[in-house]
Amino acid sequence: MTEEEVRKTVASFFGQWEKGEADAAAEFTNNPVAAGSVLHSFVGADITKVKIAAGKAKGTTVPFSVKATVSYEGKSKPLAYKSELKVVRGKSTGRALVDWQPAVIHPQLKKDDTFEAGEAATPQIEAVDRDGKVLDRDTYPSLGPVLDQLREKYESKAGGKPGIELWIERKNPSEVNPTLVTLQKGEPGKLRTTLSARVQAAAEKAVQSKAKSSVVAIQPSTGQVLAVANQEPGDNAAFMGRLAPGSTMKIVTAATFIDNGVAGPGTTIPCKPSIVYRSQTFGNLPGLAPNEGATLADSFKRSCNTAFIKGIAHDNLNDNSLTQEAAKFGIGTEWHTGIRSYDGSVPAADTSDRAANAIGQGVVQMNPLTMASVVATVKGGGTFRQPVIVPTSYGIERATASGIGTGTAGQVAQMMRATARSGSAAGAMSGLGGDIGAKTGSAEVGGQEKPNSWFAGFRDDIAVAAVVVEGGRGGEAAGPIVAQVLAAG
Repeated sequence: MTEEEVRKTVASFFGQWEKGEADAAAEFTNNPVAAGSVLHSFVGADITKVKIAAGKAKGTTVPFSVKATVSYEGKSKPLAYKSELKVVRGKSTGRALVDWQPAVIHPQLKKDDTFEAGEAATPQIEAVDRDGKVLDRDTYPSLGPVLDQLREKYESKAGGKPGIELWIERKNPSEVNPTLVTLQKGEPGKLRTTLSARVQAAAEKAVQSKAKSSVVAIQPSTGQVLAVANQEPGDNAAFMGRLAPGSTMKIVTAATFIDNGVAGPGTTIPCKPSIVYRSQTFGNLPGLAPNEGATLADSFKRSCNTAFIKGIAHDNLNDNSLTQEAAKFGIGTEWHTGIRSYDGSVPAADTSDRAANAIGQGVVQMNPLTMASVVATVKGGGTFRQPVIVPTSYGIERATASGIGTGTAGQVAQMMRATARSGSAAGAMSGLGGDIGAKTGSAEVGGQEKPNSWFAGFRDDIAVAAVVVEGGRGGEAAGPIVAQVLAAG
């Protein structure tokens, strides 16, 4: 191959390409059909004013640079890049021809790729908190799967304007189409959430202190979710977990007693060392001293199991009473939060599970979302507001429930306040100002060395619940997590 042959072939190929003569340019390659297809897409993408400058050849390889203008609906931007080609002798004709490779036309082109210009497929979407602050998975790692679900479900409601671009359309749909020129930037769509970046940041930090921990924060006055965080974010256990809630369930049980005339905060219900119910013996946590003269408020504050089991056995109650009370809190009513969630279960029990359910064991299943909602119902004056993580203007139909009476809510809230200030939750809640209340819990699980640690509490207009799997007592593991989030709220 002579230098003159190389020079003439390259000059002819570039000359036709510059003029937009796709078929004529393709004839100077050893694969006119494939080359013609790509060159036609180059011309069809409104790439004009093409100028190609050949560099110094190295044998039959010639480097070159391309400068052109990309236009679309009155908007224009320059396009510039470098590539190279090789001249070979045609097998059948013996002519000097450009050895066809898609990368000749652009270094990022692959087989069967084409050029496209126009609006990008979809506008960029930014998830934002209640104040418009951008939420991203790098800053808030727990939100990774949450944001994926939100974008999948509400992308069409995010608004925004797609950008105008020149890009390479990949033949393989699983590959990203690289953008070559942006003629006009798009306006990102805003996917609004009810989250608070400040509270979410506190929740992210809090769950990193304990393995297998999850936490949810809710605003009682609205039912809006302020934060959701998981130390292991993959399955969003904060929303999807199905765990026995331990003594945090006593919030619902206490409301059952009040609503059914079994006991009020001042009613005496002895806190005995142990109690037998339907042939099963129940005891208290180690170290809890018995108190024959204890009131319901005393036993709530100290989390006495035996007093609550004595109460659940009252003649005013039946095997469905706790289930019916839980339904007032919205448990098991098919919540629509905006993402996948589990809304708890408190089945009726005609065995010793009736007693176990009353202290958050047995067949009761909850998660931090449902327990935070229980607290929010109490703090919200008894009104159940089904939790949501996006505004209801996005078309969410919230589940409804009767709620509990304001009197019942007030009495339970007072017992929670006493627990936070001088009961089993006092250690974790110390140092928090404002109107505070809490309930501790630990749930025994077969096969675990330590129980799951639970804690639920409120401070002014924020309700928080957390669980730490195998964390031990509620105030020791889950308690500090809840306190950190309440402090941020």
